Amino acid sequence: MIRRNTENAVPHTCQHASFSGQVTAGVLRGERSRFQLFGDTMNTAARMESSGEPSRIQISEATAELLTEAGLARWIFPRSMKMFVKGKGEMQTYWVRKSNRPMKPKAAELESAMGILDEEAETEESSGPAEEDEGGFLGMEGMNKTERLVEWNVEVLISLLEQIIGSRGGNINGIQTLSNAEKNIGVGGRTVLQEFTPIIPLKRFEKDELEQRRSTVAVDIGKEAKYQLRNYISTISGMYPDNAFHNFEHASHVTASVKKLLARIVNIDDRNGLAAGNPSDRVDLNDLAGHSYGITSDPLTQFAVVFSAIIHDVDHPGVPNMQLVKENSRWAHVYEKSIAEQKSVDLAWNMLMEDEYAALRACIYQTEDDLRRFRQLVVNTVMATDIVDKELQALRKARWEIAFSEVDSVAELLNDRVESEDRKATIVIEHLIQASDVSHTMQHWHIYKKWNERFFMECYGAYRAGRADVDPSMNWYKGEIGFFDFYVIPLARKLQSCGVFGVSSHEYLNYAVSNREEWVRDGEALVQQFLTKFNEAYPHLAAPFDHEE
Repeated sequence: MIRRNTENAVPHTCQHASFSGQVTAGVLRGERSRFQLFGDTMNTAARMESSGEPSRIQISEATAELLTEAGLARWIFPRSMKMFVKGKGEMQTYWVRKSNRPMKPKAAELESAMGILDEEAETEESSGPAEEDEGGFLGMEGMNKTERLVEWNVEVLISLLEQIIGSRGGNINGIQTLSNAEKNIGVGGRTVLQEFTPIIPLKRFEKDELEQRRSTVAVDIGKEAKYQLRNYISTISGMYPDNAFHNFEHASHVTASVKKLLARIVNIDDRNGLAAGNPSDRVDLNDLAGHSYGITSDPLTQFAVVFSAIIHDVDHPGVPNMQLVKENSRWAHVYEKSIAEQKSVDLAWNMLMEDEYAALRACIYQTEDDLRRFRQLVVNTVMATDIVDKELQALRKARWEIAFSEVDSVAELLNDRVESEDRKATIVIEHLIQASDVSHTMQHWHIYKKWNERFFMECYGAYRAGRADVDPSMNWYKGEIGFFDFYVIPLARKLQSCGVFGVSSHEYLNYAVSNREEWVRDGEALVQQFLTKFNEAYPHLAAPFDHEE
């Protein structure tokens, strides 16, 4: 039985797993005699439970077959990826539906639609023809993978836009008065990288504003804004090249991780919102999950980070920035550094500023201050995904040491608390997007293996096409170990030490360490498998320096 803690209103959740097969039964004697089941069936069910999710029932293929034979197939659907079960290897498992009624796939049901987002949530299939709701949402039947990804991203952004509108009292007014500000922002001879700032001033809220927000009724962004949002995200998806790794599915995978980490930050209340007024009036930012530094008190901040995840690799060339410099690309002349990242921001932002997206922009911001804060958040967040540039690396390291050091704690006591909180929030946002950009390294082994193979295919394909000087397969095995040791695991530890993400930081670190161990053991053999797959898929591509005698 699942009970609810009525005093603290904290729900308890359980994970369930079912496996069908023969068992041995008996009564264990002793002071507490009890009936118990033994055997491989029980052990497998227990191990399946560990790969399940809270408040969901996972069943084996054998159990699914029995339910199908009993005419209950409508109650189950397969997980998109096979699960690794200790002692059994990879197994195809199934979810039990929460309802057998056909549903339209909103965000919660779309998150793992047909295997596109690695089991973040349940997918409900539509049993009838595609139909459109009042907001223009189309049923999932007949959609391809990219279209389903577009719908998922749209639903995530709609939810955040509703929170933005709710935070300002439900008002959506025209923004014609901001036309000059919109035209001038991001122009004037400065590159995107030159707009980068070490500290983003976050918005301050009065306590009564946060109290009112909790009681705000649900709002609707309107049919026109929904249409524009769907058109915008659909166009963005088409601006992603068909790379093996840096594609729209990767952007959606990053977005799913950002959404997950934002959800794990403490809930909005008067203890974690940044206080307006006198900086010396301390607001207790402590919560069970740690500090939010005001990130959760401002839905525009959250929207900007999710938006940045979606657009961060738009028009990615499939090769590193240094290769673009070597190739004398015209984009290298425009940006010089962080080439792909700056281009992505410019392309996505310029399109958003077009007249056809005016209703969408009115949902995002209503004032020039909010417009500029949104722009700064997008710039900083996307620029954080460039983890190769040494100057940016040094800057981030120096800011981290200041923000989470005793010196900064002293500064807070000396009434520099607002700047200190903004610095920490800025750094947390950057580390959130960095962790999400490589989140496959901090998830289940099969997810890491899938995306690692795709990245290999992209890098090796560039080499075979003559767009890389060094064969990446020669050092892929050792390179991945170094990537874990010097980037992924230290990053996961920073997520843990900044005290924001609660259990997610432990989860990410544990998966990173586990995946490193698996890679050390199996990585060399996997690299050979990757090479075999590539050669079978592209037999016409000769190595760059192969030639006939």
